[in-house]
Amino acid sequence: QVQLVESGGGLVQAGGSLRLSCAASGIRFSSNNMGWYRQAPGKQRDLVALMTKYNTTNYVGSVKGRFSITRDNTKNTDYLQMNSLEPEDTAVYYCNALCTGLHAGEYWGQGTQVTVSS
Repeated sequence: QVQLVESGGGLVQAGGSLRLSCAASGIRFSSNNMGWYRQAPGKQRDLVALMTKYNTTNYVGSVKGRFSITRDNTKNTDYLQMNSLEPEDTAVYYCNALCTGLHAGEYWGQGTQVTVSS
């Protein structure tokens, strides 16, 4: 059974930082593509950042230079480091794994709330 568990959300003032974690069980992040998405109230869920199984990364323009994905293969956990947070970053953040092979499919975490106050 594949499970993604996020943690690390919270309330922070504008300009502050948070680090989100996504721990996987049942799959290896190092063998699959993984992304972070966010969904603000009344809006669709959008991709924020992506790390491929080749460890290449890509970021949406609004977070480039502020957010970064890292991976700890020993813990099978991905992290989203968020710096210089802005009120516009307020959303529920979800990790996502797009898997091939034995556990082919798309998987989502439960989401973690990030609130940035001005």
